[in-house]
Amino acid sequence: MLAEILVGPILRRLTSQQLVLWWLSPFECGGELCCYLGKDSLSNENLSNDNSTYDDALTKSQDTHTPYKNTVDTDKLIFTAVLDESTLTTFRVGEKAVVHLLDVSINLPAETYIEYDLRLVNSSDSFGFSDNKAQDSIDISATTRAEESSKCLADIIPHLAYSNKSRPSFIIQENINNLLHGSCRNPHHESPDSLLAGDQLVGKTLSDVEKRPALLMMSGDQIYADHVAGVTLHAIHQVIALLGLNDESFSDDNLAEQGITCGSELYQFSEQYFQRELLLPKSNSPAAFFTSRNQQAIFTSTYAHNHVMTFAENMAMYFLVWSPTLWQQVTLEDFIVPDKYQAIHQQELAAIKGFISGLDKVQRLLAHTPTYMIFDDHDVTDDWNLTAAWEQAAYQDPLAKRIIGNSLFAYWLCQGWGNDPKQFEGDFYAVANEYQVANVNQKEPNSAQQDDDSQGLSSQASCSQDRFIDYLLKFSHWQYTLDSQPKLVVLDSRTRRWRSEQALDDPSGLMDWEALCELQQELIGHNAILLVSPAPIFGVKVIETIQRIATLAGHPLAVDAENWMAHPGAASTLLNIFKHPKTPEHFIILSGDVHYSFVYDIELRFRHHSPHIWQITSSGIKNQFPQPLIGLFDRMNRWFYGPYSPLNLFTKRRFMRIKGRKLMVDEQEQKLKLGHQRLQAKSGLGYLEIHDDGSPHFIADLHCDGSKTVFIETSEELLP
Repeated sequence: MLAEILVGPILRRLTSQQLVLWWLSPFECGGELCCYLGKDSLSNENLSNDNSTYDDALTKSQDTHTPYKNTVDTDKLIFTAVLDESTLTTFRVGEKAVVHLLDVSINLPAETYIEYDLRLVNSSDSFGFSDNKAQDSIDISATTRAEESSKCLADIIPHLAYSNKSRPSFIIQENINNLLHGSCRNPHHESPDSLLAGDQLVGKTLSDVEKRPALLMMSGDQIYADHVAGVTLHAIHQVIALLGLNDESFSDDNLAEQGITCGSELYQFSEQYFQRELLLPKSNSPAAFFTSRNQQAIFTSTYAHNHVMTFAENMAMYFLVWSPTLWQQVTLEDFIVPDKYQAIHQQELAAIKGFISGLDKVQRLLAHTPTYMIFDDHDVTDDWNLTAAWEQAAYQDPLAKRIIGNSLFAYWLCQGWGNDPKQFEGDFYAVANEYQVANVNQKEPNSAQQDDDSQGLSSQASCSQDRFIDYLLKFSHWQYTLDSQPKLVVLDSRTRRWRSEQALDDPSGLMDWEALCELQQELIGHNAILLVSPAPIFGVKVIETIQRIATLAGHPLAVDAENWMAHPGAASTLLNIFKHPKTPEHFIILSGDVHYSFVYDIELRFRHHSPHIWQITSSGIKNQFPQPLIGLFDRMNRWFYGPYSPLNLFTKRRFMRIKGRKLMVDEQEQKLKLGHQRLQAKSGLGYLEIHDDGSPHFIADLHCDGSKTVFIETSEELLP
């Protein structure tokens, strides 16, 4: 029997006016959200003896669906919200898989430790679709029975609360004084999962308003759709069958030759594990980067042997990276592995077993920490939209377009939706809902329907999927902001590219002129900004130079040649934003992508009142740059691009003073400085403490062994 919650709950957007929760259940849930004032809250200084501030917060008018219970007793209910059409939106992706997004208007006290619970019931005894906007009223007796049969989170997920607590909790922190951030979490990489270090920190600071992280920012590659372990793909197929995830049809000639016309036939294909690249589409494009006369792979990932292809595979991937529950329902080793991949399979299997062992703590961290996300390339596929030539080849091929669209579809449901739900209302949800309705109708044909009617329903589902994919690929509002202090601005650097006007195979700018103008408007009027760019704006120059050389040789895809300085128009416009007189005084840039960590302190040369810019890069959460190479690149960067190097005159950032911070390892009260080293390749989770004026106070990477790498400010400008 499946648990009431299969994945989650994940605490998403949290402000003084809004609380968003995401989870997956095998049925459409009813019930209520309950919030409690714990004992720890009453000892905080922000609650005075007469509780006047607290009472004011509780007695402000609310709608009928979010009534407050005004009490100051310890560990008592202070807020409830009914899970109905005004607060809860569901999206069915399978017979036993329903995504839930709870978006509640709140007015709870800030800077206060608050516990929450979900009391859930199955809103329908049978599989079926009910429109969230038009539900029938429930009579009193049915409601009473539902309350008696409801289960709370402690019943469903016993490990979700920290020690000595019975429920998960949150603290509304609109003044961000510390946060966690990172990117690049590859489940089968040999490095440990650094989200466990975040879980340790939250557990230690659970009721401490000053020290508990205000949020977790995941800045890309939360999944690797293009780099999947064989054991993970095998588990994905078992989850699809277990939950009855939606199927889809294909019209690709290459797949048809292999006897594959739908997803269910793909999952049964005997030679698919470690050989998916044989099924992926090829291109006949005459663009320059396809230098051979033979067909070339559109999906350029070196590790595309198990690339996910269907919407169901993408969804199952998310379900498996955020929760241990479904791993308990699958087997890991009963599938055929080609002989030449046996050694790789054994390495991946060992890594996946270690990954699974920590997922209960990851689930706990995500339930306690407001979590914001943005995609990078691996959430869809490697080199996604890197060049205009790549886009031309990919989007002109129906199968490639479907694969990319499926990943973006799953990204919306599992990541993008919770960042700012209001961005996806109206036309967006209407088109998405057409897909949902068509698939439910396909699964529930009327008994009087004939086979040709069923085929018509299948065609309708396929068409609705393609229509929504077309809509997704044209959608241009994945970026979002959070009205915190400092203001959080998260960039979409993937879908609004500034395509090269010189050659189709030159790297595109990460954002086009219109998007950069919109960014500038977001910055005006603020003294401090937290800017999230998946790729570093100020990267390691020697690596960018190598990428530039590869681009000039006509092979930008070979070295992942996408950085902010690769496109003249995008680079110039972005740097001019930093030079603008109305630019915020303090800029903290949070980035990932590169599989190593570093921090740059940046100022404008020849300016008396230059803005202060900090480029803070933390990558990866569960990934690492090859160790011998990163040390070499570190030294080369200091040698060739030190403060007195004439090579600086040929860079786009020659009017900026860039100081790379040194590293110090803090381990068990022992502090070890690492000489002139600036790049940190050990997997870790970024941790940042921020002054009231928006400048960084403490910058570090947290590691699973309890140690941390601290980035120390220096007066040296990248001296060797």
